[in-house]
Amino acid sequence: MILSIESSCDDSSIAITDIKTNKLIYHKKISQELEHNVYGGVVPELAARLHIEALPKILEECKKYFKDLKAIAVTNAPGLSVTLMEGVTMAKALSLSLNIPLIAVNHLKGHIYSLFIEKEEWLPVTVLLVSGGHTQIIEVQSLNDMKIIGSSSDDSFGESFDKVAKMLGLGYPGGPVVQEYSQKGDKERFDFPIPLRQSPKIEFSYSGLKNAVRVQILELGDLTIQDKYDICASFQKTAVAHLIMKLKKYFKQTIPTKMAIVGGASANLYLRDEINKLCKPYSIEILVADLKYCSDNAAMIGRIAVEQYKINDFVGIDEIDIIPRVKKL
Repeated sequence: MILSIESSCDDSSIAITDIKTNKLIYHKKISQELEHNVYGGVVPELAARLHIEALPKILEECKKYFKDLKAIAVTNAPGLSVTLMEGVTMAKALSLSLNIPLIAVNHLKGHIYSLFIEKEEWLPVTVLLVSGGHTQIIEVQSLNDMKIIGSSSDDSFGESFDKVAKMLGLGYPGGPVVQEYSQKGDKERFDFPIPLRQSPKIEFSYSGLKNAVRVQILELGDLTIQDKYDICASFQKTAVAHLIMKLKKYFKQTIPTKMAIVGGASANLYLRDEINKLCKPYSIEILVADLKYCSDNAAMIGRIAVEQYKINDFVGIDEIDIIPRVKKL
């Protein structure tokens, strides 16, 4: 079995995965949402302190599996440096004490392998990764052959939801609450500009849309609950329209046979519906991870670690680096 650790942001998670069957033997996640909610976003130093408390508690439940472990896997990139450090430190200690190898896992690749939890991998696939930190189109040929086709130049899709929620006083995380408010709103009331509408490039940007929402909130002054519903609905419509517009540009170059949506923001049901509408005329098969595995979790880290284990993709204890941002997969 492989024990995997995830601490790239505000979720403390540990999983144990069977190498031969891909079966998830154990999985637990402790969320920090309530603690960060009062600040309207993740406070890195607070997140790190909470990991120090939560990870050992989860690990205590895993001791009975120690004798069966063949490797320790841990997220080392990308993420918040102070929170990544907590997971990596624990992984190093386990690797040393149990005398088993260490596997360094790229968090973004982990999201892609959330599609294969307790399943065999099936590649190639084109992936739309939408999370709190990233918005990317990725062509995935194999474990070590992934090409980023388009990325965000500023705010990510998920991050923009968090910031709009904060501006409206709706708390953190923003994705679920903005989606909930959108269901009661008029998405046609506010005509927010679709970012990079005239640009031929396959890239994403949400800072301008976020600012347009801010300006609209200032113009309205004292917001009614219906104002908030309508702002959320109009914002969500435009944020998703931006993704759809860039995917259409991508489809003019390449029409994939399989399209996957992964990452924490892939749980957005409006986004899933619009992607389905886009892909149906092309007969593109849509693939999504189970909702419980869309957000950050150690199960996805363990699943990709199984593939890395098979090819002896190990790293020395003194060689593992913490990389807050990555440019390549």
